[in-house]
Amino acid sequence: MLELSIRRRQGDFQVAVDLAAGPGVTALFGRSGSGKSSLIAMVAGLARPDQGRIVVAGRVLFDAQARIDLPPEARRLGVVFQDPRLFPHLSVRANLEFGRKRVPAAERTIAVDAVVEVLGIAHLLDRRPALLSGGEKQRVAIGRALLACPRILLMDEPLAALDAPRKAELLPFIATLARRFAIPILYVSHAMDEVLRLADTLVLMDDGRAVAVGPVEDLLARPHLRPLTGRYDAGAVLDCTVSGHDDSHGVSRLAFAGGTLIAGRIALPVGTAVRVRIHARDVALAVDPPGRISVRNVLPGVIRSLETGEGHVVDVMVECGGALLWAQITALAQAQLGLKPGMRVHALVKAVTIARSDVAGREG
Repeated sequence: MLELSIRRRQGDFQVAVDLAAGPGVTALFGRSGSGKSSLIAMVAGLARPDQGRIVVAGRVLFDAQARIDLPPEARRLGVVFQDPRLFPHLSVRANLEFGRKRVPAAERTIAVDAVVEVLGIAHLLDRRPALLSGGEKQRVAIGRALLACPRILLMDEPLAALDAPRKAELLPFIATLARRFAIPILYVSHAMDEVLRLADTLVLMDDGRAVAVGPVEDLLARPHLRPLTGRYDAGAVLDCTVSGHDDSHGVSRLAFAGGTLIAGRIALPVGTAVRVRIHARDVALAVDPPGRISVRNVLPGVIRSLETGEGHVVDVMVECGGALLWAQITALAQAQLGLKPGMRVHALVKAVTIARSDVAGREG
């Protein structure tokens, strides 16, 4: 558990954040310069707040009024940066042991074998960092941080320096960490696909402040937060379960509160819990039930709200069986269809618009 209330002025920029983060992964999301990395640095002890208090797992790390300011090495935190920062003259095994040796024997609650197995690095133990790929180096860096048995794991854009294939390779490993080792994670990112895959709680940062905090599904479905979540990324996130596959037609079925979605074939077993991002620009609305139509997802629902945005675009929130879908349509379409709150409509989503990157498996 992380509790903080801190203030720090950096030239003309001020970080002022009040935040409580519980178990699982808490993602700090925002544009470059929004204060995400500054916040991580203060928690880690690499920067000193001007005022406030930082508490991790019940231990006070910083309290300006009480004049408590533990040095980084006394905070028992794991930190993973963009740069793996491995010791080049040491083997992978020795790099891992470096993290472990920092912890008194009686407090070593995480086993080396467990970390090696979860991160899939057994075949790398005798190699030097120079012989590792970027993704492999980051796995080792994460392992070293874990073996310090930290009270919380701080990850400052750990995938930002990796190309798409290496990033896709590393995401599943990170997704298992908080639950497997019962360590809360504070994760900095400006990539929505990472947030979708990893985060339990989302913190939207802007101009040094935590503007909104809550479940990912909730914050990403609020039109007024679109300037922070990104216009292109506007859309709803649905909690679904893989309910079946049709290999003959290359599709998968995803059950959710409002019915069933059909998407392109997903390489996940039946029963897997997933998050599905439905982009608002890909949702059309019909007043009358459509007849013979190629769109596979036709979901009955009720309009809950309409809001006019930039460029005569109207954001329409449609409730489908308790789940919210977000559609973006033109003001002309709204006027000609006479759309208003409380009206029954059908939300149309083409199966091919649900990209593989929009479906994120959730670790149980």
